[in-house]
Amino acid sequence: MNDILLPLIWLMIIGFCIVMYVILDGFTLGTGMLLPLMTEAERDIAKSVILPTWDGNQTWLVLGMASLYGAFPLAFSALLPALYTPLLLMVTALLLRGVAFEFRLKEQKYKRYWDWVFALSSLVAALVQGIILANVVKGFLPVKNSYVVTVATWLTPFTLFAALSLVCGYCLLGSARLIMKTTHHLQEKMFKIAIVFAWLVVIATAVVCIWTPLLNDFVADRWFAEGHWIYLGVLPYLTVMAFIVLIISLFKRNDFYPFWASSVLFLCPYIGFVISIFPYIIPYHLKFYETASPANTLRFMLVGALILLPTLLCYTAYTYRVFGGKVKETLHY
Repeated sequence: MNDILLPLIWLMIIGFCIVMYVILDGFTLGTGMLLPLMTEAERDIAKSVILPTWDGNQTWLVLGMASLYGAFPLAFSALLPALYTPLLLMVTALLLRGVAFEFRLKEQKYKRYWDWVFALSSLVAALVQGIILANVVKGFLPVKNSYVVTVATWLTPFTLFAALSLVCGYCLLGSARLIMKTTHHLQEKMFKIAIVFAWLVVIATAVVCIWTPLLNDFVADRWFAEGHWIYLGVLPYLTVMAFIVLIISLFKRNDFYPFWASSVLFLCPYIGFVISIFPYIIPYHLKFYETASPANTLRFMLVGALILLPTLLCYTAYTYRVFGGKVKETLHY
């Protein structure tokens, strides 16, 4: 293996972990944000949908961050201080979400208040993730040997719009997942909600796609350089096709297509984001192979990844198979 192949493999592993987290925990966050729109009985069913798998979904985020630390320590050490404040807010929100989930199951008297804590913590986590993503797209300001993201830079019109767009995307995933897993009144409500968020997501995606190249010359060159449309043009096509399938399946009241179409609609901008900043891991200053660990370290870690990744994939698939099917009554443990 040459000097670039091993770091590239690890970059793909980290990217895969992030995709798994975004999809799996994305509909959990979306479900949490939709709780205020439900009755108490509907919230019981919605919580039962995510109860068996919600904590395991976050394993992918932990694995991705641990891989970033081990495979690209220079990037990790530079990004962590730059994003310390938003990351602290996100971790705090995820912790509160876990606390609210557990207490809500046992504390019947204040169950409604714990539902609000769960919804608000899900909203904060989603907003912060959108802000972090937008700042990565914008790039970081180098100061001496580090990179800085201040409140003035991570709270801008673009980052706030991107954060709201991600919230809409998570709500779309959450409503589509509830369509797949529920019946009767809750499912019908989610069909109506999903249509609204489907339009919001596709409009937000179009706005972000217009806005992003205006912020950074590198992204503009990557998108509009001669010959790049050969492969970049696939993404708008897939986005439009996924949106059409999603809208048709929602109007036809299909149980399964909305979630998969929503996932494709959600992932197309993510793929476009990766293409836009590649090969930079700290946009637009350091490339991924410039921050990688020594080859021996990457090979040693790869042995563990070849064991851990299939195990985690099998566990995830088994969990979703065991707890598959419709949820028609409240689950407890």
